[in-house]
Amino acid sequence: MKSKFFNRLTGSLSLATLAVTVTLSSCAGDNATTSTSPSPNATSTAMAPAAGNLSGQVVIDGSSTVAPISKAIAEEFGKANADVKIPVGTSGTGGGFKKFCAGDSDIADASRPIKTKEAEECAKNNIEFVELPIAIDGLTVVVNKENTWAKCLTVAELKKIWSPDSQGKVTKWSQVRAGFPDQALNLFGPGADSGTFEYFTEVVNGKAKASRTDFQPSEDDNILVQGVSGSKGGLAYFGVAYFEENASKLTAVEIDGGKGCVAPVPLDNIISGKYSPMSRPLFIYVKKESLGRPEVKAFLDFYLAQVEKISKEVGYVALPAEAVPKVAERLKAVKVGTTFSDAPAGTPLVELLSKDLK
Repeated sequence: MKSKFFNRLTGSLSLATLAVTVTLSSCAGDNATTSTSPSPNATSTAMAPAAGNLSGQVVIDGSSTVAPISKAIAEEFGKANADVKIPVGTSGTGGGFKKFCAGDSDIADASRPIKTKEAEECAKNNIEFVELPIAIDGLTVVVNKENTWAKCLTVAELKKIWSPDSQGKVTKWSQVRAGFPDQALNLFGPGADSGTFEYFTEVVNGKAKASRTDFQPSEDDNILVQGVSGSKGGLAYFGVAYFEENASKLTAVEIDGGKGCVAPVPLDNIISGKYSPMSRPLFIYVKKESLGRPEVKAFLDFYLAQVEKISKEVGYVALPAEAVPKVAERLKAVKVGTTFSDAPAGTPLVELLSKDLK
């Protein structure tokens, strides 16, 4: 189930041409949290949909990385459709899929593709779904503002920090690199059910669940922000949108993926593929049965019409313009199942989006 794509995002949209190699099956996305987790401070200027006679409820749950997008779009949709309630929970990618495959939600926000065992659970419960990529994120490693030494870290140094073998052993910054101060290393991170945890761990340690456990976990990104901002030796990781919201409190570490140090911002670094290997696609999964309800169908149509604009507003990177209509086509055709989880490296994004549509 381990697929690597998004190697470079340029005109041809070839996943092989994106300098970022992303293991989709481990995409960490999201930091699970409760539905009270606030989204980045971004005011959407998207046009609200035309008012209608819609009512009902569209239940969304899953990735807290994707949640800011879904929340912003739900808010805009609600301006003209006040009788449609759209709660957006943030129980994490894994938690969201559990609810989705149990039939408890209409849409699952996800920072990675659905796993085989999750898809099997959906099938067991007769849940068919449509898989829709909606944006791109750059996973961001952050440190305290007083940290003046860790301007850039290599992937090997991140492994030295987060490897299971480092548990109880690598406890000071001086153990990460010669010349770093003898400052206590205080680690904060998302919980093990988070897609962000899985992606980061896969990229850094080579296996989705292989991480030291002597760190302070939280399913709320804002708690991670508070932890690092309050600890001189603190370090954490989460989506770029959460960093941008808290840039005055934290410093984003540049990452050396083998071709020099690159920061996640400006966001062009993510788009160009320079920020490697910490870039990843984001998804929503829609229950096929729910599309038969007019409020769900109207919301999804609005979602795809606005996601390019709103994803930028809340701090993420929009999909390439050429890919956007292909995503809408998948929804219109009700293309069920997953085509991204097992996508081989080098497969063009548009080709993946068009797969089996003819």
